[in-house]
Amino acid sequence: MLLGSACVQASESEAPLPEQRPNILILMADDWNWPQSEGVSDPNLETPTFERIAAEGIRFRNAFVDSPSCTPSRAALLTGRHPWMLETGVHLWGALPAKFKTYTDILDDAGYLVGYSGKGWGPGYLAEARRDDNPAGRIVVGDPPGRDWDSRDRVATFEEFLARRAEGQPFHFWFNTSEPHRPYEWQSGLRRGMRLEEVIVPPTLPDTEETRTDLADYYYEVELFDSAAAELIAQLEEVGELDNTIVVMTGDNGMPFPRAKMTLYDLGTRVPFAVRWPARVRAGRIVEDFVTFSDLAPTFLEAAGIEPPPEMSAHSFLAVLKSEDSGWIDAERTRVFSSIELHCGRYPMRAIRTPDYLYVRNYEPDRAINVCADYWESEAGYSPTWISVLALDHTADMYQRIVGTRPLEELYDLASDPYQLNNVAGQAEYAAVRELLSEELDTELRRTGDPRVDGRHEEVFYIPHQENVQLRQQ
Repeated sequence: MLLGSACVQASESEAPLPEQRPNILILMADDWNWPQSEGVSDPNLETPTFERIAAEGIRFRNAFVDSPSCTPSRAALLTGRHPWMLETGVHLWGALPAKFKTYTDILDDAGYLVGYSGKGWGPGYLAEARRDDNPAGRIVVGDPPGRDWDSRDRVATFEEFLARRAEGQPFHFWFNTSEPHRPYEWQSGLRRGMRLEEVIVPPTLPDTEETRTDLADYYYEVELFDSAAAELIAQLEEVGELDNTIVVMTGDNGMPFPRAKMTLYDLGTRVPFAVRWPARVRAGRIVEDFVTFSDLAPTFLEAAGIEPPPEMSAHSFLAVLKSEDSGWIDAERTRVFSSIELHCGRYPMRAIRTPDYLYVRNYEPDRAINVCADYWESEAGYSPTWISVLALDHTADMYQRIVGTRPLEELYDLASDPYQLNNVAGQAEYAAVRELLSEELDTELRRTGDPRVDGRHEEVFYIPHQENVQLRQQ
């Protein structure tokens, strides 16, 4: 049940004392973003929990992950660093060196009760033992990251976690469902009552009945996540902790559809993102400022009264949260950087995204983004959308954009091309923009020591094949 305006006002009037540290709750879906452009919502999709958090807090219109792959995306969140700063932690199934301290470790040292439920940091492996082998927190209260438990069990885990707290102890809890990661139950969206004729198919995908059904099934999984998140919110209300809890609801990367997850286009990196904290955040705001997952680490630390470590490349947006304004707030938050190295294929890329343009650099041009498990419905066969892609004329623009090779540089004018379909990097009228964004990207890569800049990537990033196989068997 949504809180009424009177309840919101009462919460704001009962702001905690300065010494009262906030609790932190992350509600994170696996592979969640909307396939529509901003301002367009599919009528089939209902996410009342997310809408509640946004209405009673802040909706960020320009929130991006640091990588369109779960492991580096989550590693960036935990460490407050670009993925390319994390050595072998840069890619899926990588090993995150324990020398990179996480904000959850810091909160734990500061007296927070720290735990998680569902999927934590991985899939990946720790290069050295970290507390309880759990990079998402010292206290293991749920099941190992990556193991697929239903939402009811994970919610029960949160109850157990809250019961462990000492009186007055602040907590940090990371809640992650497996939804809407593949596989999906075929026609589950239809059985829920979704109407295929109303499904909005992005122009990046073939508009077929199979694709529409696949999207509806994906929406159903999103709704399962939203429902599970609602149960945790209800628990916080019952124990009287909701209003001094920073609640962040988002997804770790783009949806598992062609030209989305594993790419640096918006469907791979732009995510829903809402923050509720009525003790400090004015409700009903819509913010344009660009934020990334890695920005959460210094933001949480600052909110807890802890100075973020200088080695974090990201920046706190606590001032944006505390502002009274909507729209653009911090004049410096007008761009984000993203990257990918390995997922289930090797396609190293870096990108810079501004309000007007997306510039992508492919370090191995002429390499196609390979088909991998994220396009599959299960180990037994392809996803319905991928089947629709394979049925396309292989010379068609859509087919080539999905499985064709990538040039060295890509540039997209977002005002006229919000889905990034028309690469204008080679057009003379965009030469100045391309050169400017290329230099801005280079400046950030040099500043933060990306091994791609000086050719150390083979040494720094990649685990030998046999070692990686052994790690995955552990």
